[in-house]
Amino acid sequence: MAMNRRDTFKLVGVAAAAAAMPSIATASEKKSTAKKTSGKSVVIVGGGFGGLTIAKALRKKDKNIEVTVIEKNNIFMACPFSNTLLGGLDGVSLDTFVGDYFQPAGKYGYDFVHATVTSIDRKAKTVTTTAGDIAYDILVLSPGIAYDYEKQFPTWSSEKIAEVSQACPAALMPGNEHIALKRQLENMDDGNVIIIPPATGKYRCPPAPYERIAMVANYLKKEGIEGKVIALDTRNGKFAKGAAFQESWKDIFPDIIEYHGLTEVVDIDTEKKVVTYKVFEDEADDEGVLKTEKYEVCNLIPINKCSPVVAMAGIEVDGAGYAMMDGYSFRSKTDSNIYVIGDAVTHAIPPSGQTAIWAAHRAAGQITDQLNAKANDPKAGLPAKAANVCYSMVSGKPEEAIMVTHTFTADPSGKLVGKGNVPKPKDGGGKFRSKGTAKATREWFGGVMRELFS
Repeated sequence: MAMNRRDTFKLVGVAAAAAAMPSIATASEKKSTAKKTSGKSVVIVGGGFGGLTIAKALRKKDKNIEVTVIEKNNIFMACPFSNTLLGGLDGVSLDTFVGDYFQPAGKYGYDFVHATVTSIDRKAKTVTTTAGDIAYDILVLSPGIAYDYEKQFPTWSSEKIAEVSQACPAALMPGNEHIALKRQLENMDDGNVIIIPPATGKYRCPPAPYERIAMVANYLKKEGIEGKVIALDTRNGKFAKGAAFQESWKDIFPDIIEYHGLTEVVDIDTEKKVVTYKVFEDEADDEGVLKTEKYEVCNLIPINKCSPVVAMAGIEVDGAGYAMMDGYSFRSKTDSNIYVIGDAVTHAIPPSGQTAIWAAHRAAGQITDQLNAKANDPKAGLPAKAANVCYSMVSGKPEEAIMVTHTFTADPSGKLVGKGNVPKPKDGGGKFRSKGTAKATREWFGGVMRELFS
């Protein structure tokens, strides 16, 4: 546990340094009034996996395209692979996940603006930010997710939501939440850790909560902490990579992990450290039985919704705020000059880091063709085999992981659809997990970070 203080100071130091840098981050402050566009000006809202990938891809495809990335955070921190930080895996620290926004911006010749978007005027083709107005010819929205505590817990006050969100950090969006959850694990006494996956609907990285169950169990085992990881899930074992996770939990952490399906969290008392929840006998049971569980650490991952930035654009969205798409493309159904990638789309493809990268490359081609008045077939290259490859670590010593691959197709329904496959690796001895898959997990993440920041 020697990493705690050193790594925390590293992140604080990087933040301070980034805040002090004047060049790229503050260049936009001069743009109090939006300047006229070049005819090939693309503004990207969101500097995550999708946003950075499409910025680089556009500049590589056409040097005449002017690209601006707007990002509210001044430090990049990756979310994929971050459960390994909670699991205490060897060689994993905060440095593993942090990137320098200025490096790719300088190398590939696009502007990086550290600012928060406050409004979008589609008629004027202008994005208003805390650093001024920025005009666009094409707007790309890649803002990610938000949490919907209000929908999941309609009786909770805003004060209660704020209290629980800090005491039981979700850690599904990168940044302080991960640091807070890691601190709580490191400071805990013997006792239980309760993990609550999103109750319903689409959410970021479907396997992530279940990988976290394994990684937190790994941490308890590694540190000799007497306690259990108790999962309170609305699903009854039917989740992403479900058979593979449950096999791994049973084999590796039989005395640590307790999975409870068909549950519904009713309340969390952060002072007494008690979760109140209902257990249902089956899916037809409407009443359930009320139970309580004490905890040392609680990780509540609430229902997800789309970032409110998409709604600012005034484009058509679904009930959770995700953008309705124009057929098989990544263009908005409402506005041909707005594209949407990453978590924010309504295509039936898993919202993951790898999917965001795949979508960014597809959208970059579509945008480049549009700006150069060329035809583009959004079905070209489909079906795309292994368009999404998602790894999940399930143990630390030895390191073992499981994986899923998705093929994306142009479904007759008019949207992109992903079909998944969870393979048993050749070196797994008939199991879903293997050391080779764990090695591939590290290689995938390292490769993605190099691609984004080199």
